[in-house]
Amino acid sequence: MNIFQRIFKVAQSEAHSTMEKFEDPIKMTEQGIRDLKNDLGEAMTSLAQVKASALRLKKDGEDQLKAAADYERKAMLLLQKMQSGTLDPAQAESLAAEALQRKEEASTRGASLAADYERQKQMADQLQGKIETLKQTTRQYENELITLRARSRTASSMRKINQQMAKVDSSGTLAMLERMKNKVEEEETLAEAYGELGASDTSLDSQIDQALLSGGPAPGSDAVLELKRKMGLLPSA
Repeated sequence: MNIFQRIFKVAQSEAHSTMEKFEDPIKMTEQGIRDLKNDLGEAMTSLAQVKASALRLKKDGEDQLKAAADYERKAMLLLQKMQSGTLDPAQAESLAAEALQRKEEASTRGASLAADYERQKQMADQLQGKIETLKQTTRQYENELITLRARSRTASSMRKINQQMAKVDSSGTLAMLERMKNKVEEEETLAEAYGELGASDTSLDSQIDQALLSGGPAPGSDAVLELKRKMGLLPSA
């Protein structure tokens, strides 16, 4: 293979690859079905023409056979007239011979037309079989097209979803969302901790302020010790 053939093969391969990328399975299948229907229509027209031709051949052949029988009948009538004396024998035999000659020609043409009719009929039968196969194939692809449309829609939806998920994952959106969730949780934890600290300081301050305002004995005073002894919590003085 020379360099030009290699270049041509490479270009041809790339062209096929490019075409395959732009092929829509549904549209291509629909076009294929339309082509099959066009072929079916043309085949039906051809079948009608072949059948019409066969019928003409059959009729012409039958007409020739009828003509042959009629010539034979006329030849017999001529000989009968000769026999009865109503017709000159020489004339009767000459006309009878001519009638028999035409009868033979008509018989030959009738046989030939009958053979042509059989050939045309055989062609029509073969064409009829191909048409039935083409009809069945067309119906099959029409039924498959319904399923193919549903499968194509599902595949297209899945492809779009997967593409979106791939873009989300590759762009780090999912990781960002997780970080934001964790950050919010940290903010909530910090807020709760500060709230507890604030509540603790407030409680202590409230206790101190209340003790100072009440004027009562402070914890650890003599009154407290005396109460503890009274309750038996401390040895008596």
